[in-house]
Amino acid sequence: MIQILYNAIILEHLDNPRNAGAMPDATVRGSATNPVCGDLLHLYLKLANEQIIAASFEAQSCPPCIAAASLLTVMLIAQSITAAQQLKPNDLKQALGGLPRNKEHCAHLALDALRDALAQTA
Repeated sequence: MIQILYNAIILEHLDNPRNAGAMPDATVRGSATNPVCGDLLHLYLKLANEQIIAASFEAQSCPPCIAAASLLTVMLIAQSITAAQQLKPNDLKQALGGLPRNKEHCAHLALDALRDALAQTA
């Protein structure tokens, strides 16, 4: 049933999430929650020289939110802080190959956690 709902990119990140788990030595941490569905995401970033050198996540959420967080960590590694600040939910949705309409909030949740983390760099 889950294969009918989600595309191959989402399923791949769900089956093999990248960078999952807490990062004890993170430079900054961000969190976001969706009070409607209860999704919770923690994003951990290690920064050096205005760049993101490592990223990881922990999620208590639906499959597309886990996939969005996984893919976001991949997208962030080696990005400048400035480039990361420019990311939009649509960028993540496109990278995921699209999201079902009722799951588009997953891209927003991941970016909200990113913004929360990057707010600590200001």
